[in-house]
Amino acid sequence: MDPVPMALVLDLLNRDPRPNAGNPKSEAAQAPAELRHPEKQKRPENPILRKPDWIRVKAPGSPKWAETQKIVKAEKLVTVCEEAGCPNIGECWEKKHATFMIMGDTCTRACAFCNVKTGVPQALDPLEPAKVAQAVAKLGLEHVVITSVDRDDLKDGGAEHFAQVIRAIRKASPGTTIEILTPDFLRKPGALEVVVAAKPDVFNHNLETVPGKYLTVRPGARYFHSLRLLQRVKELDPTIFTKSGIMVGLGEERNEILQLMDDLRSADVDFITIGQYLAPSRKHHAVIRFVTPEEFKGFEAIAYVKGFLMVSSTPLTRSSHHAGEDFARLRAAREAKVGIGLGHNSRG
Repeated sequence: MDPVPMALVLDLLNRDPRPNAGNPKSEAAQAPAELRHPEKQKRPENPILRKPDWIRVKAPGSPKWAETQKIVKAEKLVTVCEEAGCPNIGECWEKKHATFMIMGDTCTRACAFCNVKTGVPQALDPLEPAKVAQAVAKLGLEHVVITSVDRDDLKDGGAEHFAQVIRAIRKASPGTTIEILTPDFLRKPGALEVVVAAKPDVFNHNLETVPGKYLTVRPGARYFHSLRLLQRVKELDPTIFTKSGIMVGLGEERNEILQLMDDLRSADVDFITIGQYLAPSRKHHAVIRFVTPEEFKGFEAIAYVKGFLMVSSTPLTRSSHHAGEDFARLRAAREAKVGIGLGHNSRG
């Protein structure tokens, strides 16, 4: 197989090039979705709820956004922004914040919430680590997020490829801090250890939803496996920050969210992100409700009380949103916590 080019997760929002992608009621809009998600073809269509005002964002188009777009095109990166469905393209591109998606654009899973194409992936590109590193250096990124599709077809789930990308970035751009958002490496013994040994600054793996919703939302994954994955990272290297995110609006109950927070703290996770689920199409899991900004603020307050070093909880929060600024705050929070501990011990 020919290697696929790396993909860059940056949301084009209303600039989605697919026919009628901005009109979920159009029959033509469903054709690309069905081709991308053959497993969803026979599913009934779900109603699309009208988005409240707090979900709406300013369309991209600033000079800095255009400059970032120019660099992306010059590097011939494949954008999968329409797949990610992130509403923060204007803000992130203006700040030259980028999330690279490695190992192709085709996922071996078929989660009910996700718009990434499902199918048989192509072979890994052995030059991809160098390409990613070159792009990071050219963009002058202070903080970069690397994510990937699930690659259940690979013996190690792509762990060694992740490690190669991390090492290549360290070499090309030593001052850049690296955050990774990984798959779960389910049934891939030794894969996690390979990634952790490459020493990313932040290890993110999203739980995505509460355990009671896994069968309908994330059927290919296992809640407690994902939780254990995050816990194991800290056991292997306590210096690495750990992070996990969930979507709300999928029909979960408030008490389930609070229990999930407790589960993450039991796994010593440092950072939690909570954002509103937005359905990519009528064939995907329905949005059961839109959670209000006030409820998100409540989740943030509770999460801090439970002991998280960092919390991002807003309707438009996404795993990589404000990742650079959040990393600086996360590091400062740890330093403050260590300082308080040292001060307490010195008085003892």
